[in-house]
Amino acid sequence: QVQLVESGGGLVQAGDSLRVSCAASKGTISPYVMGWFRQTPGKEREFVASITAFASGTLYSDSVKGRFTISRDNTKNTVYLQMNNLKPDDTAIYYCAAGRTSSKAPNAYEYWGQGTQVTVST
Repeated sequence: QVQLVESGGGLVQAGDSLRVSCAASKGTISPYVMGWFRQTPGKEREFVASITAFASGTLYSDSVKGRFTISRDNTKNTVYLQMNNLKPDDTAIYYCAAGRTSSKAPNAYEYWGQGTQVTVST
């Protein structure tokens, strides 16, 4: 079992960069595929990016490919999402999640953090 805590969200302007982090407060992320998802009110949770246990493979949604980069540091028990050239459409609560398989489906992930708000103004 792993408990996840996101941090680093905030209010930025369009075109800015922001890095959000997800640290394990209990357990270890090492054996897990780690994913980032985002959600806005009234919409389903949307896949953003994922990274395999030893960072050998990454997946991105088409909407963030080329702008966002997922990475992990297993020695620090932390996964990161570097977000560049942010757009107002990126405004959402960002959640990290841990699972056993690399997937874009939220139900493939077993453990979730509480989320961090990212707001991009025009």
